[in-house]
Amino acid sequence: QVQLVESGGGLVQAGGSLRLSCAASGLTFSSYAMDWFRQAPGKREFVAGISPSGGTVHYAEFVKGRFTISRDNAKNTVYLQMNSLKPLDRAVYYCAAASPYGSAWYSGDPNGMGYWGKGTLVTVSS
Repeated sequence: QVQLVESGGGLVQAGGSLRLSCAASGLTFSSYAMDWFRQAPGKREFVAGISPSGGTVHYAEFVKGRFTISRDNAKNTVYLQMNSLKPLDRAVYYCAAASPYGSAWYSGDPNGMGYWGKGTLVTVSS
């Protein structure tokens, strides 16, 4: 059974930082691209994606220069370092696993994700 478990969310002041983690089990982690999405009231939106080796990353425009996605295949974990947080970054953040052979992982298509975590809430106070 595949499990993706996010952690690291919480309350932070504007301008602060958080590091999210997503621990994966039940799949060959190093064979999957991994994405982070977020959802405030409204649709789920792509944040960042990383290739299976970690050599290629993609970001949504609104996080470029502030967020960094990385992975540790030895630990079956993907991370999202979030700096310079803004109140608009408040959302539930989800990690997802996708086949690296399609385009979904870098185009940010949530319908192309194979597995999802349950999310972790990030709240940014002004």
